[in-house]
Parts: sequence; C-alpha cells; structure tokens
Amino acid sequence: MAPPTSTSSPCASPTGAEEQPLSNPAIRSLFATRLYEATIGDEALLAELAHSIRALAADDMAGRRWSRDKGYKGYTSYASLDDLPRRDPAFADLAKLLTRHAAAFAESLAFDLARKPRLDSLWVNLLRPGGHHSGHIHPHSILSGTFYVTVPGASGTIRFEDPRLPLMMAAPVRRDDAAEDLRPFASITPRPGLLLLWESWLRHEVMPHAGKSERLSISFNFS
Repeated sequence: MAPPTSTSSPCASPTGAEEQPLSNPAIRSLFATRLYEATIGDEALLAELAHSIRALAADDMAGRRWSRDKGYKGYTSYASLDDLPRRDPAFADLAKLLTRHAAAFAESLAFDLARKPRLDSLWVNLLRPGGHHSGHIHPHSILSGTFYVTVPGASGTIRFEDPRLPLMMAAPVRRDDAAEDLRPFASITPRPGLLLLWESWLRHEVMPHAGKSERLSISFNFS
C-alpha cells in the first residue's frame, strides 16, 4: 500500500508562518536630533554686518594673532572680543533676532527653563579659501548656532554627526539612498541669511571652503 502523500512543501514551516502576511508593523523614529533652520533676509543688516566683520578683521590685532597661532585660515574674534552687541548696533540688532529664534527653538524642544535662553557669546568668522573647522561641540551652553552673512560659491558645508556614531560598533554601512535620518552625517549648504540652531552637544564641523573669496559668518552660544 502506497504511503500517504503530503500537500505541504518539504521546506514549509509546520505552522505556515512564512506564508502569513505581516500584520501592520510599525516603525518609530526615536531620540530625534533637531536642527532649527530659518532665513533672515534683511539685506541692509547683512551689508552692515559684512562691513563690520571686515573692519574687525583689519583692526583686531589680538584676534588676528590668535587666528594665526591656532592655524585658523582667516580671522575670528572668538578669543579676543566678547562684547560685539555693545560695540556695534548691527550686532545688537542681530542679537535681538537670535534671542527670539532661540526662544522658539527652546520651546519646540520642550526645555523646562526658569527663563528664556540668554545669549552667552557671539563671535565673527572670516574664512579664507581652503579654510575649514574640525569636528567639535560647544560645552557649557544649551543652544549653539551659526548665521551666514556672505557666502561665495563652492563654500564648504557645515556637517553634523550622529551623536550615536561612536556606539554603532558593527553597524552596517548605510546605502546611498538611505533616508536622511538614517545617515551618520548630515550636511547643510550655507547661503546668505541662513540661520542654524542646534543643541550644543551636537558635534559638527566646517568642510573645506573651496570658494575664491572670503566667507563671512557669525557663531554664537545660548545658556
């Protein structure tokens, strides 16, 4: 007598689980890293700031020495001047705008603060062709940012690093078509009037400036 025949595939699971459709799986995005982006399109303010930055680059001898000693290709007032909003009405006007944007960003981040974020420091950057800024964070502050004043063509991007990157160990490389929030780096192309804000622990760098003229920007911290 012939043995009974089976209608199941010899490779099929006894339960047929692989044949069942997935039942509405959900994928959540956790631990978001937010970047605030706005445009300040006041042409008169941009022109005033550009003039002031170039004047500082010519007159601030302490800042020029610091930039030279640190190998900064250009000029920054980072270590020499801490009172620009009191020195120059253009910086005072910018400080007021930055404070409003920082308050809006802090609210979106659900910060539980006893007061609005306070502008802690503000400095200018005149970056010459070939200049860059290696990866860093801004300790002792809660929000940091950059405002772009003059941006020639082929300016280097600002690149942000996924804060989890040092912990990824054996994580596979992402495909080129991966969604932006899955990539280990995110780059933003600067333009005049662009304002960026981020939480100060977020590591970032300025990629090499390939333009033919100087790029002017203003960086700042809120505490």
